[in-house]
Amino acid sequence: MTSSPSASPLQHHNHNHILNHNLSPSKTKIHSNLINGQETENNQEERLNPKRMKFSESIENINIEAQMDTEIIPEKLETSVQILTTNNNIAPNQTQSTNANSTNMSSVNSTNSTQRQQNDNDEHPEIDEALYSRQLYVLGHEAMRRMQASNVLISGMGGLGVEIAKNVVLGGVKSVTIHDTQNVSYDDLSTQFFLHENDIGKNRAQCTQPLLAELNPYVPVKVLDLNKNLTTDDLKNFQVVVLTQSSTQEQIEFGKFCHQHGIKFIVTETRGVFGQIFCDFGENFEVVDVDGEQPLSAMISAINNDAQGIVTTLDEQRHGFQDDMVVTFSEVKGMTEVNGQEFKIKVFGPYTFGIGDTTNFSKYMRGGYVHQVKKPRLMNFKPINEAIKSPETLISDFTKMEDSNTIHVAFQTSYLFTQKHSRLPKPWDQQDSDEFIRLARELNDAEFKYELNDYVLRLFSSTLQGQISPMHAVIGGTAAQEVMKACSGKFTPIYQYFYFDAREILPEKPFESLNSNECSVDETDEAMRRYKSQVAVLGRKFQSKLGRSKYFIVGAGALGCEYMKNFAMMGMCTSNEKGQLIITDMDTIEKSNLNRQFLFRSHDVQKCKATVAAAAANKMNPHLNVVAQTNRVGPETEHIYNDAFFEQLDGVCNALDNIDARIYVDRRCVYYQKPLIESGTLGTKGNVQVVKPFITESYSSTQDPPEKSIPICTLKNFPNAIEHTLQWARDNFEGVFTNPAAAALEFIKNPDAYVERVMKLQGSQPLEELSQVFNALVNDRPKSFEDCVRWARFHWQENYHNSIEQLLYNFPRDQLTSSGVPFWSGPKRCPHPLNFTTENPTYLEYVYTAANLKAEMYGIPQVRDKSRVIELVSKIEVPAFKPKQGVKIHVNDSEAQNAMNSGSVESDQLEEMIEKLKNVSDLKNVKIQPIEFEKDDDSNLHMDFIVACSNLRAENYDIAPADRHKSKLIAGRIIPAIATTTSLIVGLDCIELYKLIQGHDKIDLFKSSFVNLALPFFGLSEPAAPKKSKYYDNEFSLWDRFEVKGEMTLKEFMDFFKEKHQLEITMLSQGVVMLYSFFMDKKKLAERLNMPLSQVVETVSKKPIPKYVNALVLELCCNDAEGEDLEVPYVKYVLPERN
Repeated sequence: MTSSPSASPLQHHNHNHILNHNLSPSKTKIHSNLINGQETENNQEERLNPKRMKFSESIENINIEAQMDTEIIPEKLETSVQILTTNNNIAPNQTQSTNANSTNMSSVNSTNSTQRQQNDNDEHPEIDEALYSRQLYVLGHEAMRRMQASNVLISGMGGLGVEIAKNVVLGGVKSVTIHDTQNVSYDDLSTQFFLHENDIGKNRAQCTQPLLAELNPYVPVKVLDLNKNLTTDDLKNFQVVVLTQSSTQEQIEFGKFCHQHGIKFIVTETRGVFGQIFCDFGENFEVVDVDGEQPLSAMISAINNDAQGIVTTLDEQRHGFQDDMVVTFSEVKGMTEVNGQEFKIKVFGPYTFGIGDTTNFSKYMRGGYVHQVKKPRLMNFKPINEAIKSPETLISDFTKMEDSNTIHVAFQTSYLFTQKHSRLPKPWDQQDSDEFIRLARELNDAEFKYELNDYVLRLFSSTLQGQISPMHAVIGGTAAQEVMKACSGKFTPIYQYFYFDAREILPEKPFESLNSNECSVDETDEAMRRYKSQVAVLGRKFQSKLGRSKYFIVGAGALGCEYMKNFAMMGMCTSNEKGQLIITDMDTIEKSNLNRQFLFRSHDVQKCKATVAAAAANKMNPHLNVVAQTNRVGPETEHIYNDAFFEQLDGVCNALDNIDARIYVDRRCVYYQKPLIESGTLGTKGNVQVVKPFITESYSSTQDPPEKSIPICTLKNFPNAIEHTLQWARDNFEGVFTNPAAAALEFIKNPDAYVERVMKLQGSQPLEELSQVFNALVNDRPKSFEDCVRWARFHWQENYHNSIEQLLYNFPRDQLTSSGVPFWSGPKRCPHPLNFTTENPTYLEYVYTAANLKAEMYGIPQVRDKSRVIELVSKIEVPAFKPKQGVKIHVNDSEAQNAMNSGSVESDQLEEMIEKLKNVSDLKNVKIQPIEFEKDDDSNLHMDFIVACSNLRAENYDIAPADRHKSKLIAGRIIPAIATTTSLIVGLDCIELYKLIQGHDKIDLFKSSFVNLALPFFGLSEPAAPKKSKYYDNEFSLWDRFEVKGEMTLKEFMDFFKEKHQLEITMLSQGVVMLYSFFMDKKKLAERLNMPLSQVVETVSKKPIPKYVNALVLELCCNDAEGEDLEVPYVKYVLPERN
């Protein structure tokens, strides 16, 4: 188990990493018709099963441009404080409104663009890539620089305000100024994680400022005048203003001012189980990158001369383009008129699209690439006094989309109620709710004329006074991302309202279960008073239930830190009688973690994540009963996380970053029938899956499609993309600096055992392995740094000159295939050899880094002086290369695999190599150490080598090189991450956690969530139910099993199933051990039939059953009464108590 940078699933250790470094989070299914608003060939299959759609085929491919109207909004907008009667327009496809005016930017002069240019020229510190590395892969350098020129004001330091401020400070803006005139009270302690009981009576902003300032040394945090309310004069020096606790009058006053002065304006608020965000980024707001996705590209196989100009791409993978995208072409032979030109396209299929009339173009011959051209867009926002009259809304849950109007009116009514009564409605008070509904209907009749939902209005009024931490995480994480969009122009903003509610966390019959008495807390009640705001929503009994919970969090990275914060605020696991939180993570804190794992500080680097996170959460809530552990969760720790451990739990929260660990924990939860909350993030994307026994499927029930791997021959001889050269560079690093040294150490430790293991390999592999060790110990073993430079220079020559000359000798540039097609066409790019010179900095960088790494590998002092390396390499004579005849170069993977597995090696060759190895005389004196690749240490030369190695390979094949930043992302297999998404996702996780603790057993009360803050997109849908199977008339799912208690002999066990269940056991196994089969030797069967089953297991496996194991899992193959095979559940065989 490893901790989560942002908890995206592990990309397995193969070449899939490099091809698919932009992986979507695991288990990302969603209703296809709710995403694209149309049916395409790509989603017809998903439409047959509307509960599921893969994230990668949905959220990443939403065509925002097609959903944005290009109608220009008049520059002069009527302004009026009074709300007029208009229609409420809800954006039908979940993204931007038809009035968003998103036009392509070729030459548009706007106040916004001018301001951004000025901001770009402001002085700002260099970007600390060690700190911001994961976020940089989400936002990019340009967006980060714009953020560093932005000053942000956040008014209101309650739970929502501090959540936004936390994420914005971590994000790295120029400065954050906070404002609040209120003092700390018990109402704050269940949501404001930087406030404590000893702060009560002090100003909230003043108490919060020092703790916010600790989060990021590059972002000064200031406090605005504490003694006065906010005025328009206070706003002038900020690029973004955020209000978190404000009235309608304040929103309109400040909103008009900000709109007129080019200041981005955000209003956000949570009330009980309801939350809202409003955005006004002014007129002609430039969205530099609407979705943050890498531009698409594809290889071309044909372009016809036609009125539609049909382009066909190679069928290796779908092109992914959509109607009205703009593309350009390169390296097209024949129809050269398309090269470098831009075309708006129409998609005809997954491998075809049209570019318009090509009848007058030259005839297409071969080759070429098509690339998406991403265009900036403009958006025009209405000021809040305009938008409030006819709100356009981003939908978060399509099952409740008709309630957006009601929620909009409810928020406006809350201000009216407060204005009239100088207070908020009392929690769950019938009289106040009646008054609230009356005011809402009066407002609606006068201003809106919507159809209102009285039930929603009553829920709103009843929970209005309360606040809950997960709601602040959801709304705060989303709002903080909007702040970053406002600063940078990166990603599409919310246009203009966003409403979210979590009413499902309430009891199924809330008005019967909750009342004013149940949901109020006296401040003398020491056990409850810090949860006063949460009790106002959920009641005292539920609060006690939270405290008695016993939960296990697996992972203390980004997700784990957010879980700890929310658990502390919610009062989870706080009861001295039963409540307990166990968190485990084997990792230690690194500098790159500090940008999003907000419980850690710079002085915590190298400390254990779980220990530090637990201590930080205890500071937030001293009543939290937390146990921090440093164990990996897996088969090797089942003596710790055993039957007794899991059986005591109420549930598990995964905060993991790899699929294998997720699957393992999921299977344990299924076995012990425990709820699991599973989630993951990838940049601005995230997903949440709640797993409830017997109600939903499990995490492992469905798998994402297999990742497409890079063919071996493509890597070795025919690369056509920078991902290929970077994977080749990684393989080169491990094949030169890691694997030979590791094998040599294994041989030195025990030569006979090593040779015995290697000789069991297939084909030519034994000789290759033994030769690798011999070279490491003899042929390639340097005695001095001069030897290392010589080796590096020859290695350069072999990789970038000799091997290419040999390849072109085998396959000349003009060679044709058997079908008459040029061999060097399609995905095969014709290479050219490189000629070494120290004048080329990349050539020299390769030799410099390779020589120093070689020296490190053999314990030789490094030389970090490049002039000395130039001096040494200039003296080296490299013989001219002459291609060899008879060298076999494999064209496809099947050839290569067959050769590797069946390659014949003469036995005398093997014996000779073994003899050579045994005759190496000074094994004890060999100093050799494998170098494990580490991407985040800029001083170790690892990434320097990778970048040079890859870009030289790219130069061989005329592939555009990659800079260090991009190379590190791809070769380092980095999962992009940002604090905003993590905050939002764990907020959604904890909303599902409330439902589990409520004991809900209706599947439609739970939500699987899929979000992409870049678009922005929210998709909440009902989880999938577990698949049902049947034997006889008995229905069962993965959650069911036979449970047998007490020891039985094998015969008694088989008779029991035959008599009680009418099942004849034909085979019985435990793990990989076969205990019984119908074809078993009769003598062996006779021995086992009268043995106790536990003894049979120990006898056959030749291992004792560990004492911590209370039950065995037995798998059955059975026949029914007619002798037909049946699928049946497994057996949980409960062992008798043992001493």
